[in-house]
Amino acid sequence: MASSKNGEDSRMQTAALIVAAGRGHRAGGSKPKQYRSFLGEPVLRRTLRIFDAESSIDRIVSVIHPDDIENYRSCANGFEKCMPPVFGGKTRQRSVLAGLEALEKSAPEVVLVHDAVRPLSSPSLVARALEAVKISGAAIPVLPVNETVKRTDSLGCVVATLDRSSLRSVQTPQVFLFEKLISAHRRAANAGLEEFPDDASIAEWAGISVATFPGETGNIKLTTSDDFLIAEAVAGGLTEVRTGVGFDVHAFGPGDRVMLGGVSIPHTKSLIGHSDADVLLHALTDAVLGALGEADIGAHFPPSDIKWRGASSDRFLVHAINLMNQRNGQIAHLDSTVLCEHPKVAPHRDTIRARIAAIAKIDIGRVSVKATTTEGLGFIGRGEGIAAMATATLRLPRSTE
Repeated sequence: MASSKNGEDSRMQTAALIVAAGRGHRAGGSKPKQYRSFLGEPVLRRTLRIFDAESSIDRIVSVIHPDDIENYRSCANGFEKCMPPVFGGKTRQRSVLAGLEALEKSAPEVVLVHDAVRPLSSPSLVARALEAVKISGAAIPVLPVNETVKRTDSLGCVVATLDRSSLRSVQTPQVFLFEKLISAHRRAANAGLEEFPDDASIAEWAGISVATFPGETGNIKLTTSDDFLIAEAVAGGLTEVRTGVGFDVHAFGPGDRVMLGGVSIPHTKSLIGHSDADVLLHALTDAVLGALGEADIGAHFPPSDIKWRGASSDRFLVHAINLMNQRNGQIAHLDSTVLCEHPKVAPHRDTIRARIAAIAKIDIGRVSVKATTTEGLGFIGRGEGIAAMATATLRLPRSTE
């Protein structure tokens, strides 16, 4: 393991390889299952978010089918760790090797191989994987087999009852030292062997000892339509919905533009504030912080601190979202209303929505921006300033305090 500048051991460079090239016909539907909607967004996008939000993961490479490039781009939008996708082969084994060879150009020390259709893996599971690989060099998540298991013949008749005490069901992410796994894959490919069910099987064949660590019952692989229903029920039982409300107001002063939702809008005045005075992003930030039970934006970014003078307000919203990610949360929806006489918001509405979606790394369909006047009443009606109200709806694990 490499050493950091302060003499402490630094973590190993780690990549996640997401296997997403399959067609998923058993799940039904008009799209491959990794692009089907699950709890309001594509399965693959939820899976990518798991690894993009994990600080121990440096980069992500997805192996996809050539026909799915546009679907993939939509899923990966906003995830900075995602490398360009790699096209897979006719088998899962070929697809994984293609992904490993793409990573080899700047090889990581550790690689986690994960099924795209396991969107409920937790940060704890990823952490256990990374701890296990430090000890063993190759490890897989497993669960004990609780059902009685029997072996049958070609006619479906029972020929034996297996001792389940030593049996385990296997999940992903499976984790390996990179050089060990790519070497094993190449040996198998050169030997013409392509029917291994998972990467651990290839490692076993290559003589690599594979350790195990506890998996998760909620880490469901979406194979059939019934799996989607079961996983949605599991996700609903594991999460709670939180709602936060934000409000902000800024007065007008000299200037020629207004920052609103991260978008610069030409105007005869500017808003006055310690930062860039983006009243909409400030309200959204407070809404997210409120849903998390955090203090308001001023407690996190005090106006008395000179380093926030003129700061771009997207930094504030990103901070709030990072706090949410640390708790394995997810934004369900961001709703907002701007109260002003001028400038007119409607011509810029979709641009503002797109900018907020990009900052929050969510689909634009999860962002609402509305505007209204106060019918000439009050300081807003007199054109003295702008106010904004916002509501953030988050999903958080039930263990969040």
